[in-house]
Amino acid sequence: MLQIPHREKANGAAGKDTKAVILVGGPSRGTRFRPLSLDVPKPLFDVAGHPIIWHCLTAVAKVPSIQEVCMIGYYDESVFKDFIKEAATEFPNLPIKYLREYQALGTAGGLYHFRDAILKGRPERIFVLNSDVCCSFPLNEMAKLFDDKDAEAVILGTRVSQEAATNFGCIVSDQHSRRVLHYVEKPESQISNLINCGVYLFSVDAIFPSIRTAIKRRTDRPRLVSYPSSENLESSFMADEDEERKNEVIRLEQDILSDLADSKQFFVHETKDFWRQIKTAGSAVPANALYLQQAQQGGSTELAKPSPNIIPPVFIHPSAQVDPTAKLGPNVSIGPRAIIGAGARVKESIVLEDAEIKHDACVLYSIVGWNSRIGAWARVEGTPTPVTSHSTSIVKNGVKVQSITILGKECGVGDEIRVQNCVCLPFKELKRDVANEVIM
Repeated sequence: MLQIPHREKANGAAGKDTKAVILVGGPSRGTRFRPLSLDVPKPLFDVAGHPIIWHCLTAVAKVPSIQEVCMIGYYDESVFKDFIKEAATEFPNLPIKYLREYQALGTAGGLYHFRDAILKGRPERIFVLNSDVCCSFPLNEMAKLFDDKDAEAVILGTRVSQEAATNFGCIVSDQHSRRVLHYVEKPESQISNLINCGVYLFSVDAIFPSIRTAIKRRTDRPRLVSYPSSENLESSFMADEDEERKNEVIRLEQDILSDLADSKQFFVHETKDFWRQIKTAGSAVPANALYLQQAQQGGSTELAKPSPNIIPPVFIHPSAQVDPTAKLGPNVSIGPRAIIGAGARVKESIVLEDAEIKHDACVLYSIVGWNSRIGAWARVEGTPTPVTSHSTSIVKNGVKVQSITILGKECGVGDEIRVQNCVCLPFKELKRDVANEVIM
């Protein structure tokens, strides 16, 4: 048999042929990102001047051994057409293709469905990234750990507060060897504050057989439908067709990772860098801040130069018009063709394409939607939340409200109007002061 010489291990990530898979979800997912996802699919929403998924691609492009990127989701093909075309010029050495699921198959189901496309070219391992996480994506470090430990899987983990941990997948690991001993998705009790960041590196020889086993386990076992009361017992005998459809949904987090933890070759790379999920529309604001700070630390030339009226980091699109007397920052992104009037103040916010903020208006901890207009001397504001918080809702007068104020597409805020902690659906005119409301 022909022996293929292996490259030296010392190269780290450069040593093995690798592919990257970015999971982008679909239109029925990301509903918590409304009202922003009503007009733009979440992966294409601009954060720190670029679509969320662009930040993933930038990290992937820094791994020398990656031959190709597959985006998997069930959005229509047309949705990503323009983005892929632009990405081809920006990342010329990185072939990118979009693989469309016929229905939601789950994070592992999609991988398995497109296994032939992913395995084409015989990669030895695959990175799998969820597109809705905001982090520094230390992929080369994960690849080094993978090589050093001769691993089958490496997961990216981060530490959060004990209270927040139960909202995520929790990892119990051996602190010395970094081996994953146990994995539980959203445990009911606190087992660990090391959580799953939604970024993985798998050996193709481990992940696909593991998914196959999970599918077999599903189909071999007739599933009883659980009902809360005994009155429904007679209707709960066997799973119906809907249940059969659900059989096809296989999720990495719930169905695969805990099995991999039994394999002894599953390790965790703990990042000390920033990490955040982008689930709700409001979470785009802290993600915007984190990516802007990363760009600033990396000496990015895209950011606006600091001045008395620009408190860095600030991103201003070249086509935007900002009055020199307006004060911006920190952590502000101004989109294409947006207009910021004289004496306006914008802080910790995202101002989207074609929006206008009139003179002397104030925008804090908010997202101003496409084509929205904010009148003179108006005040649109959210509430600052602690940097360590992983939630974008706060409790005011006993009611849970969004900490970030969000104006959907083409909203209007009248002169001298105050909008506080509100989510405003598209095409609404606000002519009176509002606080702690969802404006339908």
